[in-house]
Amino acid sequence: MHSVPVSIFSKLVLSAALLHGLTLAGFARPIQIVLVGDSTNYVEELRKAEPELSPGLRDKPAKPNPVAKETHFDAVVSADGTGTCTTVQAAIAAAPDESTKLFTVMLKPGKYEGQIIIPKSKRNLRFVGDEMGKTVLTYGLNVNESNAATDMRFKGTGVIVLGDDFGAENITFENTSGDHGQALALRVDGDRAVFNNCRLLGWQDTLMVNHGRQYFSNCYIEGRVDFIYGSATTVFDKCEIHSKNGGYITAASTPQESPFGFVFLNCRLTGDPRPWVNPSDTITTIPTKKPMADLGRPWRPNASVSYIHCEMGDHIKPEGWDNWRNPTNEVTARFTEFGNTGPGANPDKRSKWTRQLNKEEADKATVENVLSGGDPWNPCK
Repeated sequence: MHSVPVSIFSKLVLSAALLHGLTLAGFARPIQIVLVGDSTNYVEELRKAEPELSPGLRDKPAKPNPVAKETHFDAVVSADGTGTCTTVQAAIAAAPDESTKLFTVMLKPGKYEGQIIIPKSKRNLRFVGDEMGKTVLTYGLNVNESNAATDMRFKGTGVIVLGDDFGAENITFENTSGDHGQALALRVDGDRAVFNNCRLLGWQDTLMVNHGRQYFSNCYIEGRVDFIYGSATTVFDKCEIHSKNGGYITAASTPQESPFGFVFLNCRLTGDPRPWVNPSDTITTIPTKKPMADLGRPWRPNASVSYIHCEMGDHIKPEGWDNWRNPTNEVTARFTEFGNTGPGANPDKRSKWTRQLNKEEADKATVENVLSGGDPWNPCK
């Protein structure tokens, strides 16, 4: 915003302008003053008092009833005290229990450290970050570690979503523990969760989708060992799935009665061969042989995972899948693909116990069909 010297206005007219709100558009950048009432008479007075401003005056503001950005939200989290809460957990506590209406929390840019739990009673809660890379929920412990603030039911887990109908947008969830065993950035137990334009960063078990149905769109998810796992029915739509130093992308534990487990639609699979390096180390080990990744392995016998119309990098093994050292899993696991492209898509070389879908089968794997359940729920509507 540019300011205008007071000398060009009479005090009376300036006061009226500030009170009733005018837009001065004739400058390098327009000036917006908030409207409170009818400004027509004051515009005329300004035009008479300062004719040179006349071309840049509007009778009404460019944006009707402009309000501060934060007022669109039910709570605003900012560590510096400029919001309604200084911690994410305080904002969660402020949300009503068993709400049937959406309660939206804005997270201002910053790193919010520590474990965060959305209780089962906190339904219809939504987090909105100002910018994905600048709004970070971070945790640094693995399942073998704890501190005074750790909920011992969820050791090694940064954010735990127990409530239904949770949503997040423009947020980074990360666990920085590294190559020290299970270390979750996010665990979702609630039903009908939606994540849009989020990043999930970790190494082993980055994301646990434990129960219910979830929808991830335009997200970035990285890790090495089983970094997407659980028993939920989940769609990953137009996401980047980034393998670090080979490993296994998925470890599904889909119940036998569930027709779908993890479904990747139009995703991009990328890889980075570098191993994890402790931040205190100064020497980086460069692998002599490029590490390769499996599309998944069955955590439970009836695991269901599908990749449809995905672009696969050359870090994906030609055989594609792993039986978790148990040949009997080859009889029960439901690992399928259709229409994938890129150097990692090798339908002729895939393990014979996995399957390529036909078009009719693949066409049934829509967001609505996969996630409808008994509601029916469609997060794209």
